[in-house]
Amino acid sequence: MTIHESESDFSVPPAIATDPQANIFGHSRPRRLLRKHESLLLVCQVLGNSAVVALALVICTLFKMQDMSSLYRLLLVIAVFTVLVVYPLSGVYKQTDKFYTMAFRISIAWAATVGVLIVLAFLTKTSELYSREIIITWFLSVGLLQVPLLRLNYFAVSMYRKNHTKPINTLIIGLGRTARSFSQKIHNNYWIPDKVIGMVNGYDSDIPETISKQLTFPLLGEMQNIENIIKQHQIKRIYISLPLKYAARVEALNDQLLDCHVDVIWVLDITDWKLMNHSIREVAGMPLLSLNESPITASRVMIRIKHVLDKIIAATMLFVLAPLLIAIALAVKLTSPGPVIFKQKRHGYDGVEIFIWKFRSMRMHDDTDVKQATKGDDRITKVGAFIRRTSIDELPQLFNVLQGSMSLVGPRPHAVAHNDFYSEKISTYMARHRIKPGITGLAQISGCRGETETIEKMQKRVEFDMQYINHWSLWEDFKILVKTPLSLVSKDVF
Repeated sequence: MTIHESESDFSVPPAIATDPQANIFGHSRPRRLLRKHESLLLVCQVLGNSAVVALALVICTLFKMQDMSSLYRLLLVIAVFTVLVVYPLSGVYKQTDKFYTMAFRISIAWAATVGVLIVLAFLTKTSELYSREIIITWFLSVGLLQVPLLRLNYFAVSMYRKNHTKPINTLIIGLGRTARSFSQKIHNNYWIPDKVIGMVNGYDSDIPETISKQLTFPLLGEMQNIENIIKQHQIKRIYISLPLKYAARVEALNDQLLDCHVDVIWVLDITDWKLMNHSIREVAGMPLLSLNESPITASRVMIRIKHVLDKIIAATMLFVLAPLLIAIALAVKLTSPGPVIFKQKRHGYDGVEIFIWKFRSMRMHDDTDVKQATKGDDRITKVGAFIRRTSIDELPQLFNVLQGSMSLVGPRPHAVAHNDFYSEKISTYMARHRIKPGITGLAQISGCRGETETIEKMQKRVEFDMQYINHWSLWEDFKILVKTPLSLVSKDVF
């Protein structure tokens, strides 16, 4: 789940409450419900990263020129400002206990910062005014210093928490899948002091034995004994992990615990819902829970970058692969009658019909026939069998990418007739079209290529497509593109 306006990978939407001071002066002022992560650690990280960038530039400049001119002082200000913008966007301040993840993020952030500075120098025609030796030394020194300093930061945080932070005794109310997973995550989280003491059954029914065996923490009792449990175990924080349909129970429990001197936080359990790219954000002081949102509207800047990169890479591939494309076109034309390029209707973004292009691999047949091609299909030509097995028949879709109707990576578009057939049999089937279709995708590199002769196989492909949409990022696209050539050797493709 994406949490907007939060500086932490681990964020919990606070319980919905009203501000008791809202109407004191005769007007209503909505209380900010989604709070930004604020901590001494965050401040130290921001200042530390800015200081490394600034000090490295100062030292490199003084070592080379024995003086720091106004030109380099201006560069220092611009560089620090760029760091303050780029680093949060790159996830540098999203805390995780995995050091190598943090090291990767900060390295990518500095590379992005360098890229921004280079572009600015090019646009302002000032690149020649700076010493290349100073700039290169500065770039490299910051890149090399940041990771060791990050390790030092981890050590400092560990020592500070060990010597100065008192663990917060925490209780989890609820025994569902979300509650069980959540309890382990907060207990083992490197960056927060919560110490899970145990769990309480938040439901009226008895606890099944299968659930009891899955509990990592001791079961401390039932809801009717909640106040005694709080006193006995000196609980200071309670997470209520109950589904939304139990809202009335959560409200009553919150009223009951107001006088118990504990923090009460509601973990919305929506794991059983059919969600797509869900997130929490705030507008005008009101919390908004997005249950179904396209990445194209939720991540507009990054999606635009994706589409620009798509066209650049597609144009480059067409130039490099031009001899192969010409050879395949001649082979198709000379070995069977009919057009070289096969044009077929597919559903694109938001279900809009588009035409995609492929090298023709079959003899001409009725497009309304829902029957998929199968192994040994007599409609497939000899050349067609080869280009289908190697996916060369898909290469003309690079022109679709240039046109803007497709992307390099995304859910594979199926024939309109196939969509009509499967949309009635598979739930969320048409939700695949909330993002541009791709030449390759997560389903294809995961083994879901070729024939889908059963509903179950198509269902699996849809699940991978939905997983891609829910976890989309430029990095995921890059990994899929790299893995695609390896997936082409699959024996299941004909």
